[in-house]
Amino acid sequence: MGESRTELIHWLNELLGFSYTRIEQCGSGAAYAQIIDSIYYNVPLAKIKFDAKHDYEYLNNFKVLQEAFKRNRIDKPIEVDRLVRCKMQDNLEFLQWLKRYWDQNFSGEAYDAEGRRGGVGAAPPPLVGSVAVGAARGVAPTARARPAASARPAPAATARRPAAAAAPRAAPAAVPNATIAALTSQMDEMKISVDSLEKERDFYFAKLRDIEILVQERLTLLSEQFPVPSEEEDPEGLHVGTEEQESLKQIQAILYSTEEGFEVPEGQEVAQDEDEMF
Repeated sequence: MGESRTELIHWLNELLGFSYTRIEQCGSGAAYAQIIDSIYYNVPLAKIKFDAKHDYEYLNNFKVLQEAFKRNRIDKPIEVDRLVRCKMQDNLEFLQWLKRYWDQNFSGEAYDAEGRRGGVGAAPPPLVGSVAVGAARGVAPTARARPAASARPAPAATARRPAAAAAPRAAPAAVPNATIAALTSQMDEMKISVDSLEKERDFYFAKLRDIEILVQERLTLLSEQFPVPSEEEDPEGLHVGTEEQESLKQIQAILYSTEEGFEVPEGQEVAQDEDEMF
């Protein structure tokens, strides 16, 4: 399993002198390009838009990155159409791969990141593919004010009412456009954050599920090779499985453990034997 988001952001900022706070900001492509430059010193960083604010500038950065991969014979496809959307999971997986590649190929020499990019600043880019787009469409149309009650023709039956009773009610105060836009943008950001968390949850759950299946299959195979003796053969129950079996059972115990106060929903109990799992 690769590094966490916090570890990757810390490494990236320390290596490149950036001030990124979110994995999604790597979607501009600038960070990826300079990471490759820190290894080979042959990426034309003058072509990189470190202050990119538009999607076409993001695409330009990835074009430079693709050329750098080709130049240095890096056999790794770059899914540009997904990365430029600034989605957390896509950029997390690519950055984890790039960190492993960097660990294997970086020379260890001090890298002058700011000098290599000619002193150009590297402020965190806007999330063109997600949050920025949501903010752009966040301005809601202004609600039309309802006509005052006094503007409506009074029915004949109410014409003789006292003046005080016929006085119109005050129209509710209109919410400023800026407030509506800010709230809508905030809701968009929260939705994007929730989507990212759900993807990350599913990503790690799938890994744990693969481990669970692998452990169960291995235990089944070992049980066939080293069957548990019957009560007649081992009346005192002294039989102990192989060292590998015991280790796998410990792994299973960790997978099936729950925190104090956590209850598995009814009907979703964790299966702990082969018949229940399959």
